[in-house]
Amino acid sequence: MNEVRELSYDMEDSIDDFMQSVGNEDSKPDGFLEKMKNSLGKMKARHRIGNEIHDLKKQIIEVAERNERYKAREVFSKAKNTTVDPRALAIFQHASELVGIDEPKAEIIKLLTQGASTQEKMNLVSIVGSGGMGKTTLANQVYQDLKGKFKCRAFLSISRNPDMMNILRTILSEVSGQRYADTEAGSIQQLIIKITDFLVDKRYFVVLDDIWDVDTWHVLKLALPVASSGSIIITTTRINDVAKSCCSTPFSGVIYCIRPLDMVDSRQLFYTRLFNSEEKCPSYLKKVSEHILKKCAGLPLAIIAISGLLANTERTEGPWKQVEDSIGRALERNPSVEGMMKILSLSYFELPAHLKSCLLCLSIFPEDSIIKKKVLIHRWIAERIIHTEAGYSTTHELGERCFNELINRSLIQPAMTDKFDRVKSCRLHDTILDFIISKSIEENFVTLVGVLSLTVGTQGKVRRLSLQAGKQKELIVPEGWVLSHVRSLDVFGESVKIPSIDKFRHLRFLDFEYCDQLENHHLENIGMLFQLRYLSLLGAKKVNKLPEQIGLLLCLQILNLRFTSVCELPASIVNLKRLVHLLVTQNVTLPCGISKLQALEKLRLFSVYSQSFNFLREFEQLQSLKVLALDFEDYNCANRVNVENVSKKAIIVASLKNLGNLLSLTVWDGPEFVRQSLCPMPLSLQKLEVLRSSVLHVPNWVGSLVNLQELRLDLVGVEQKDFYILGGLPVLRCLTLKIDVREIRNKQLGCNSKGS
Repeated sequence: MNEVRELSYDMEDSIDDFMQSVGNEDSKPDGFLEKMKNSLGKMKARHRIGNEIHDLKKQIIEVAERNERYKAREVFSKAKNTTVDPRALAIFQHASELVGIDEPKAEIIKLLTQGASTQEKMNLVSIVGSGGMGKTTLANQVYQDLKGKFKCRAFLSISRNPDMMNILRTILSEVSGQRYADTEAGSIQQLIIKITDFLVDKRYFVVLDDIWDVDTWHVLKLALPVASSGSIIITTTRINDVAKSCCSTPFSGVIYCIRPLDMVDSRQLFYTRLFNSEEKCPSYLKKVSEHILKKCAGLPLAIIAISGLLANTERTEGPWKQVEDSIGRALERNPSVEGMMKILSLSYFELPAHLKSCLLCLSIFPEDSIIKKKVLIHRWIAERIIHTEAGYSTTHELGERCFNELINRSLIQPAMTDKFDRVKSCRLHDTILDFIISKSIEENFVTLVGVLSLTVGTQGKVRRLSLQAGKQKELIVPEGWVLSHVRSLDVFGESVKIPSIDKFRHLRFLDFEYCDQLENHHLENIGMLFQLRYLSLLGAKKVNKLPEQIGLLLCLQILNLRFTSVCELPASIVNLKRLVHLLVTQNVTLPCGISKLQALEKLRLFSVYSQSFNFLREFEQLQSLKVLALDFEDYNCANRVNVENVSKKAIIVASLKNLGNLLSLTVWDGPEFVRQSLCPMPLSLQKLEVLRSSVLHVPNWVGSLVNLQELRLDLVGVEQKDFYILGGLPVLRCLTLKIDVREIRNKQLGCNSKGS
């Protein structure tokens, strides 16, 4: 499989080089000599690339013949329209239904609250146990129960390669309630002093989850004053020496050894995931289920992983018996790493090829990351890990299915959901992350730099590069590495030295999100990345100008410039004819020629009054737009009537009715925008938000939006007639009204689905 993947990468790169050598019509040279010189150069390049493709073709034939001899076949999953199994979500979402949690939670609360009534001392409990035992879940449940008794509180995930500056900033932010930016300081020592000074005379509750070494604890404990009587601390760790250190002087805490689930709780977790209850398990699967459960040895993560595998296995005794035999007795002998890896290997090798690659992409992210679903799907698309196939209207729809399958198999955990219970982000259990990192390194799928216990030299070409700064003063890509075949580059942490971008010729995905050290000069040669499909500079505040070269990125589909300092986009941006998403900050000026971006589906968030008349007149030609966010605040004209702005508003409002594919519209600071006479809205709208606008009443035209599913309005007041309008919306699922409470006091208002 590795050989096939590597050859396919090389073939793709060669074909891309060939297509690039052909050039495009817009860049033809002028003059006879220039044309001849250009033609000769192209002929040489094509000859060289042709030879490369010929050699690769021979290698592919050899691998195919080998695969045929050894029957190396993988079945592609044909399941259609996969959604998230609610039983899989229930494992992670419902605290009241967590299995086996009540008794250990009560024990820890008792240990923490001893003497709390007199506030005579600080209490510390260190929860220790192997990976997958449920330490984080237990600590979080105790935190949720007790946090309401403390004004100063924080829950921190530490991880193996902690960025101490960021951790200490976050502690100070959470316990003080200040914004992150307000808690920045020049050094670790200064932050420790700030935290200590703030907490010294207060009761606080701090959870430090997943501490891996004693040195990390020695730094963290300096920020936690022992003199704060009545305060409580929880630490979790896999390592006994760390737990002992946490509980030593001056804290004098208690070590709590987490226990495996007993058989009763193991059964409840297993059967609920697969059948909703033990009683619904078919009799012919009961015996094999009991054998599988015994081999899981009460390890919650093992039970969840194996039930996720069985949920996608035919419900007959034969296949389940094969799973039982494959597990072996590793967990019974050693209920920790060895046995857990056996179960995860079984789950991994049952995945179809495309899902294996989707899962391995998650090894790019640092431990304890919250990973956005949409960014993950964009990555899969940009790297061609998934592609459109029969039965799916879009590649993104296929990406949704892949994401849902990974949740249903319990390989990733839902982190956040929206108001419709759709999963918006995910996280990985540390043990599963360890497993997929080991597979990624083994298969040369991802190269990690900066993960101290896992950094390795490359055995082949670097395909995906993840730079993760933690304790290092400066993280640098090792000299001598060939980066021309890297397909994705991700930078995490402030101490990463940004490598020269022109080395990444075949890059498809570039993520510089919240990269504080990124500056304009780092982007100077970005035009050389001719295959780049995704570029995010989100939160890179030092970037205030994009190079004109960005117009050469003809494959670019996603461009995220939110929360940068960019105020004006270069004119060349209109050459990006494949651009699908353009995300900017309010005060950005967009160039004329926007109508050339006919693939554009998402545009947010731009200030209407900052744009030129020519730009606004072209706007209605963006017929592919599905998601739009507009800002009507006048940043230059402090509440004065501006005739020019009135005209601009009229142009943009008139354009809206022509955007027949628009599904979502968000409007900021536009009270006059929603006036009935100005708003012929496209009937295609499914989501409408009018924010920070103080609208007098629900406009009558809202009642004509028969496809509206989600509505949010900021209202000055509300009357019964407003609810008649809202009640008449046939498919409305979510309604949010922000109303001045003084305007509705002592009013009885309501509506039903018929609008009365």
